[in-house]
Amino acid sequence: MLQSTRKPAAKPFRSDETTDSGLPLTAAGLEERARQLMADGAYAFVAGGASAERTLRCNVEAFERYRIVPRIWHGAVDSGAPETAVTVLGTALAAPVLAAPIGMQELIFDGGELLVGAATADLGIGSVLSTCASSTIESVGPESGASWWFQLYWPADDDLARSLVERAERAGAKAIMVTADTPGIGWRPRALAAGGPSLLSGRGLANYLSDPVFRSRLAEPPESGEAAMQAAIELWEGIFGNHAVRPDHLKRLRGWTGLPIVVKGVLHPDDARAVVAAGASGVVVSNHGGRQIDGAVTALQALPRIVKAVGERADVLFDSGVRTGSDVIIALALGAKAVLYGRPWVYGLALAGRAGVAHAFRLLLEDLRITMGLVGAANVAEIAESVELVRAEP
Repeated sequence: MLQSTRKPAAKPFRSDETTDSGLPLTAAGLEERARQLMADGAYAFVAGGASAERTLRCNVEAFERYRIVPRIWHGAVDSGAPETAVTVLGTALAAPVLAAPIGMQELIFDGGELLVGAATADLGIGSVLSTCASSTIESVGPESGASWWFQLYWPADDDLARSLVERAERAGAKAIMVTADTPGIGWRPRALAAGGPSLLSGRGLANYLSDPVFRSRLAEPPESGEAAMQAAIELWEGIFGNHAVRPDHLKRLRGWTGLPIVVKGVLHPDDARAVVAAGASGVVVSNHGGRQIDGAVTALQALPRIVKAVGERADVLFDSGVRTGSDVIIALALGAKAVLYGRPWVYGLALAGRAGVAHAFRLLLEDLRITMGLVGAANVAEIAESVELVRAEP
């Protein structure tokens, strides 16, 4: 469970390091600058969502329905520097923030996963490596410090699933995050219309192509020629989607690893109860950033019900729609222990590689730190205990 600590951030968050970069100072600004520079297909892949993108938009708009009630001269932030450090599921973080798992980062910047791991490690915050990464688990792990988790798309091959998990644990992952909301890829017309990237091109398959179990299923190594690579892609296509995964699979996973298990993509209290009963130590309230089901409930709407259902037995994390420090505070005040942050740092990556990723996170972290001081929260635990929210008028 979450604990507030007195451990300082790995590297202090300084305003001058954000303003001197020449990069935009808001999430919206990062997106607009990146839109101008990125290839159309790559931008559509990152920015787009499912179908008419209603849920994508509503994830961000949901935060506008809450208002923070500041407490004048309340709290104990004597120095004006609130303590942001926490421990979530045994992972020490300089702030309650992790980089959300994003696949195929080679489309954004060469060696993207390595740069993201290094940037977040420098800041002392967490990162989550996607199964569909463009760099292998073994190469990213050493760059990612002591606070990275591995995200598992459970394939229709348990031997392969076990191999991926064991590789992640050997490489230093501190938790396994099972994504539950993606037994297949959602309908994403914006990316399709823009000629966006596809895993069927072989991008984002580094962890599969390097896996001994996956390779054992092939007649010849994928690097031996175009036909062999095509056979590997077809094998991947046949095992990626797995509509058969259920909470009981977590008991199988528990037999493969001693790491904490987190389930991402939980929006219903009954599902949260089921995965916690099956062995999950945490859940991530998420609708995949609006990329899977258009018209789905926003993650923020679902958060309080999930916290009520399992918050005393498991850590509840939040994903989908975070853009500002106030958003982080709202999510934590509603019971989340940490948030996953996604698209803005991807735009930072596109603009300036590792420095751009660090810049995007510094914007969020500096905003969080300052706003915590202004609302009277001396540490992260006090956000849930004392920050009051009211619903905005219709």
